[in-house]
Amino acid sequence: MQKRAALLILLGLVIGVLGTVFAMKALRQRDPFPQAVMSVMAHHVGAIKRDLKAQRCDAAQSREHLLRLQSTAADIPAAFAGVDQPFLDEAGKLSRHLQEAVQAAPADCAALAAAIKPVGETCQSCHQQYR
Repeated sequence: MQKRAALLILLGLVIGVLGTVFAMKALRQRDPFPQAVMSVMAHHVGAIKRDLKAQRCDAAQSREHLLRLQSTAADIPAAFAGVDQPFLDEAGKLSRHLQEAVQAAPADCAALAAAIKPVGETCQSCHQQYR
């Protein structure tokens, strides 16, 4: 009888722990939009960095990554609704730098590196302040 009671208590504790873990994960994933925006941007920045490292910077492909970054950066204010104005100012600065990078139409790796440098600096600055 005592073994049965101990087993039921242990089973109840295990079920409780599992339920708590699932509930905590669900609460953390309430709004996946901010994480999705940052993940998409990280993908395109990573692709540009890989191209630069490999020294194979195709102008059309670079433009596509820059356009995707620009488009995704436009979602930052909506993804992080309710944040302080300085964060939104940084997002605006990022959008301006991306627009300049797209307009520069980098045709080679040197031009792409120069065009993406202010973008990287803005990202790094924002992540240091708000991450």
